[in-house]
Amino acid sequence: MVTKVGVVVKLSLPRGMRDVDADELSNINYVRNRFMRTVGLFNFKIFQPSPLEMLSTLEAKGGPTISKEIYNFKDKGDREVALRFDLTVGLTRYISQRREMKLPIKAAAFGGVWRYDEPQAGRYRYFHQWDVEIYDTYNLEHEAEIIQLAASFFEDLGLKVTIDISDRELLEQYMKWELGMSDPQIAFEVFRAMDKVQKKGVQAVYYEYAQSISPTLLKPLLELSSQVGTINEIEEQARKLSKLPRWRSLRELESSLSARGVTNVRINLGIVRGLDYYSGTVFEIFDPTSTVGALAGGGRYDILTSAFDRRDIGAIGVAGGVERLLTALCHHGLMRVKPKPLVFVASENSNKELVLKLVSELRGAGISADYDSRARSIRKQMDYGSSIGATVLVRVEQKDSENNITVKNLVSGQEMKGKVIQVLDIVSEILRSSH
Repeated sequence: MVTKVGVVVKLSLPRGMRDVDADELSNINYVRNRFMRTVGLFNFKIFQPSPLEMLSTLEAKGGPTISKEIYNFKDKGDREVALRFDLTVGLTRYISQRREMKLPIKAAAFGGVWRYDEPQAGRYRYFHQWDVEIYDTYNLEHEAEIIQLAASFFEDLGLKVTIDISDRELLEQYMKWELGMSDPQIAFEVFRAMDKVQKKGVQAVYYEYAQSISPTLLKPLLELSSQVGTINEIEEQARKLSKLPRWRSLRELESSLSARGVTNVRINLGIVRGLDYYSGTVFEIFDPTSTVGALAGGGRYDILTSAFDRRDIGAIGVAGGVERLLTALCHHGLMRVKPKPLVFVASENSNKELVLKLVSELRGAGISADYDSRARSIRKQMDYGSSIGATVLVRVEQKDSENNITVKNLVSGQEMKGKVIQVLDIVSEILRSSH
């Protein structure tokens, strides 16, 4: 607690918030660096959308009820504003305003987002997200490009994932042309039911919706939503789908992904995502060996660009939560963050000026270096160096008015001796031999 003007102030964070410590931030930066490397290979440009948006902008994606799920408030100008709940809306707003940008526009972003969800173990109201989008007129190759990028990102991280793909337009064509159903409200309810099949199973969902949706409509769609496999297997199991125009697009997408070497894909007709948001291809990415859940999800969302007065273009994208991704990486022992070697300089006679000179020389050469600013005994200096993670010790020894140094790799035990003027050469040799 802190006392301020006679009042005791309790130091606490708002519910669902947390501080990110140095180790976790290092892990987040590790994922960020891998993400930046991947999007660079695919020639995506990095953007940083504003963390604060007009509430009406966020409602374009989430609808008027989104205010229950986000942080929104009136600013000092009495304007309705809100913190971003994802990166997609801000990117799409920005791109929609930049009509001079040449198509296609390949955009990427990495940053923090806020959601007023119920806090759970490992789930907070502020977290980090990665996101990639392509804005252009419709082109099935953009779907393949986005999926390939996501597959490459997870491969770079060492995760073996499964990518489940479906198509909302295909399911809508099936409802309309094979089942004679064209009411958008009923379609919405059917999608809501299909979305639950993966977790609850066909029978449980059927009994839940049998009173509100005609069984002759509900049963075949629920059975369809349980179909998972290769495109040939799905075609064999659901032959009526192959007669629909959109089936050809799904085959073309699978063919493009195969040509790109992306083979960890399945057709999963139970994937519907964002019930009133996506308009075509949808997909989710899973780690099949853990219970973390979907690591990323995406699809085509031409509805949002139209809402931002860009009916001339559409968009396809994918995004994922970084903290959930870190959980999967830790589960598999794939966190490969290697801290930069730290050199600690200690002096037997507390020769402060010489220690500062050596530390500055090492830092100037791009080598992380530190020292004990309290100038304690040599033993306490070395204990302190060990406590802050030093991997190399430079020990200054004074004999017969000469300053000599002993440089020791604290991990391997390798040791070299020399003169103070040789510090850079000796430390560099110790560091080279440790790799």
